[in-house]
Amino acid sequence: MEENTTKAPWHLWIVGILATLWNAFGANDYTQTQMGNRDYFAMMGFEPSTIDMALRYFGEMPAWADAAWALGVWGGLAGSILLLVRSRWAIAAFGASILGVAGSWIFQWQATLPPELAELNSPAMFAVISVIALLLFWYAQRMRRGGVLR
Repeated sequence: MEENTTKAPWHLWIVGILATLWNAFGANDYTQTQMGNRDYFAMMGFEPSTIDMALRYFGEMPAWADAAWALGVWGGLAGSILLLVRSRWAIAAFGASILGVAGSWIFQWQATLPPELAELNSPAMFAVISVIALLLFWYAQRMRRGGVLR
């Protein structure tokens, strides 16, 4: 087994903890949506009639789009945890997350939503998610090249 002698820089812990929190929010969102948790949607500001529309929208999502969303969410969370334990596999997990985000983008671009659900298709939010996913992938690669990840 390869032994890592490079000390983890202080920023690894900050990035790793923030990334874990960010991706845990995404994992919770995915889980609550998959479970059809009406209280979760209400907490997010949806009206009762809009909750029904949102549940129908997610329930009718094609399997490939649901799989892409899952890959993006769970890949990001796994990558964050792997980063904290200094595993080189964080790079692969973040790469999988990027593929999931890209698949989600494709689905969102072709999806037609009623005006009441327009906020689910926010280009700004997808841009933020994409930038964070790319930055985490880059950061993990940098830590691997620096000998921090083993």
